[in-house]
Amino acid sequence: MNYLKKSVTEVDVRGKRVLLRCDFNIPLDKKTGDITDEGRITASLPTIRYLLGQGAAVIACSHLGRPKGKWDNSLSLAIVGRRLGELLGQEVKMAKDVIGEDARRLAENLKPGEVMLLENLRFHKEEEENNPEFAKALASMADIFVEDAFGSVHRAHASTEGVSHFLPAVSGLLLDKELYHIGGALENAARPFVAVLGGAKVSDKLDVIINLLHKVDTLLIGGGMAYTFLRARGYEIGLSICEEEKLEYTRRVMDKAEELGVRVLLPVDVRTAREYGNEEPVVYPASAIPADRMGMDIGPETEKLFADAVRSAATVIWNGPLGVFEFSNYSHGTRSVAEALAECKGTTIVGGGDSAAAIRGFGLADKVTHVSTGGGATLEFMEGKDLPGIACLLDKE
Repeated sequence: MNYLKKSVTEVDVRGKRVLLRCDFNIPLDKKTGDITDEGRITASLPTIRYLLGQGAAVIACSHLGRPKGKWDNSLSLAIVGRRLGELLGQEVKMAKDVIGEDARRLAENLKPGEVMLLENLRFHKEEEENNPEFAKALASMADIFVEDAFGSVHRAHASTEGVSHFLPAVSGLLLDKELYHIGGALENAARPFVAVLGGAKVSDKLDVIINLLHKVDTLLIGGGMAYTFLRARGYEIGLSICEEEKLEYTRRVMDKAEELGVRVLLPVDVRTAREYGNEEPVVYPASAIPADRMGMDIGPETEKLFADAVRSAATVIWNGPLGVFEFSNYSHGTRSVAEALAECKGTTIVGGGDSAAAIRGFGLADKVTHVSTGGGATLEFMEGKDLPGIACLLDKE
């Protein structure tokens, strides 16, 4: 995929109305409706402030939750609009609809330096259907489209791809960072290049593994998916999670890695439990997990092995926790990799989702080069897929 896309900094936005696709799909408290993590709102601020500083009028839009094409007051973006206004230090005009009379009136009267927010895009089923008429109605309110919601670019929706057929489309500052760091790592990484993959299942990372095998020098495998690899090597893994149908695939991956000269590091020891929970762990060699125990986290020796590989790398990309980090007794492996990333002098990229939540939870997000704002989008980007919300943007000249 061509990730060299024209940025908002390369086009003239002065006096123009800009349709800005943000990712305001934030977590809300189910009982109070309050925002529990405003990270995605604050991530949008640099682009909004840049546009305002350049004399543009900003029409922000986003989805929130899964209303399935129906109006749902509990998923209104009004609460986001209020918080965004507080963070910007100015009023954010909140539309009562998406493409209706109120939104159009606000957009027509919006002056340079002002911001408005459309209601939840997914209150219309046409958004996820990428309906051309809905996309055209969205686009008709603006002069230019800026894509800044990396977490949604893997979906061909009206607000991520459809509007590009009616407006010049460029990337925002947040999306620029994603393209620069992840795209740069995948295409032109400083070496040694180390990838750390975790998470529950091999099947979730099939295409990522294959793509990375042709790019990295060392591949570290942890999390639940490691036990399928260990089983494929003939090890006893007890009650640990294992995708039996992927055993032959993992053998082929390891053979391919050897053919390409890529070093694959698997756990050499693991922290185990008798059942899924936060009981006191017992460490066993990864090759001999008892029949009545399950692997829940990498062990101390593996921590050292993985941390040494990460610290000595020139480029590291990490996606997926190394154990069941939600339980304190099984968060050690994930924390050790996060700390090694923080100590690494090279380029360090955390690939969104649980990894991003973990490194933020450990208070180390500001110690790495880049923390991706994507989940599924990050994975698909790492797989080398063409993402519709990026492919539709103007190429750099």
